[in-house]
Amino acid sequence: MGMTMTQKILARAAGQESVKAGDLILARLDLVLGNDITAPVGIREFKRLGLDDVFDKTKIALVPDHFTPNKDIKSAEQAKVVRDFAAEKDILNYFEVGEVGIEHALLPEKGLVVAGDVVIGADSHTCTYGALGAFSTGVGSTDMAAGMATGKAWFKVPEAIKFNLTGKLRPYTSGKDLILHIIGMIGVDGALYKSMEFTGEGMHTLTMDDRFTIANMAIEAGAKNGIFEVDDLTREYMREHSARAFTEFTADADAEYAEVIDIDLSRVPHTVAFPHLPENARTPENWGEVAIDQVVIGSCTNGRLSDLERAAEILKGRRVKKGIRAIIFPATQRIYLEALENGTLKTLVEAGCVISAPTCGPCLGGHMGILAAGERCVSTTNRNFLGRMGHVESEVYLASPEVAAASAVTGRITAPEEVM
Repeated sequence: MGMTMTQKILARAAGQESVKAGDLILARLDLVLGNDITAPVGIREFKRLGLDDVFDKTKIALVPDHFTPNKDIKSAEQAKVVRDFAAEKDILNYFEVGEVGIEHALLPEKGLVVAGDVVIGADSHTCTYGALGAFSTGVGSTDMAAGMATGKAWFKVPEAIKFNLTGKLRPYTSGKDLILHIIGMIGVDGALYKSMEFTGEGMHTLTMDDRFTIANMAIEAGAKNGIFEVDDLTREYMREHSARAFTEFTADADAEYAEVIDIDLSRVPHTVAFPHLPENARTPENWGEVAIDQVVIGSCTNGRLSDLERAAEILKGRRVKKGIRAIIFPATQRIYLEALENGTLKTLVEAGCVISAPTCGPCLGGHMGILAAGERCVSTTNRNFLGRMGHVESEVYLASPEVAAASAVTGRITAPEEVM
């Protein structure tokens, strides 16, 4: 029986010739990740179990990014737990204010993940690294603690859904539109504990940033992971960012899939997820007149350089509508600097946006953009659950950077072609 990409990676990590969906395996880990919310819980469990040391100081990554720079005493204490543990265990990959970034943008940028890796992180959007042809998935803090100690984790091998992509996305349409379109098709549990595997000629037309966005939101369809075939663009990215060797896996011709879904990228429309689920996907003819109060462009989903550049293209020579708060979150310090040097941030500031330090802040309703009762936000983040960005009576509309930027100009949900 043939294997999917994910099954091949897990088989190798488990030291087995083959695995099949439903098998329980103990797999070797290449990286274990925690942040300032989840790592303190894992660290306390690590100490409660009387564990002495981590399995490999180079294969743990600790990234305080959710409430940093610290917003209050509680968040400062959380970050201190992580900082002290990193110092005590001599963790190499500890990144704090000044060199920090939102974890799921930072780790690929630092070259810490490459194709063929098995990665767990105590954060649900750890599935982002599937864009590089790695198996990566979110786990609980206790699993993180066990992973830090042993370098291994138990998995049930997932079934897979194959997404066969053809064609090419239209101008001002991006990977965010595609993944929202997919979630709208299959629902928030449409890929429950399955691997979302992307292939086809159309896949090669997607940028790496598109792929990171799509893999990042696999969890919003309930998936265990999302993963892309490795191609020349992937290899170029990994060689630019990492000195590590990588292993490419492609699915066998006779691999078994729970479902095969064909998508013509040229037919993917601008898509916005209305409250309060990512599956509530609507296209322009169904948007209506939705007045907004705030726009957020950034996060681990859409805070990369190309995301900021696409927003700046829309906003260049235009102004954010009076009364609209437009907040920009570059995902890492490097992205911030690149956007500063190439004039992207200047364009955004001149348009009336405010620029934040890299942080997850507003995405989870933490800080730097909290919504009051009755307020609406168009956001390039990944979740729009009830109360996600603030008051339970506020609303979050998930969109691409292009739609978010256009909406900032008009003060209502708007397709970019309307302002260009």
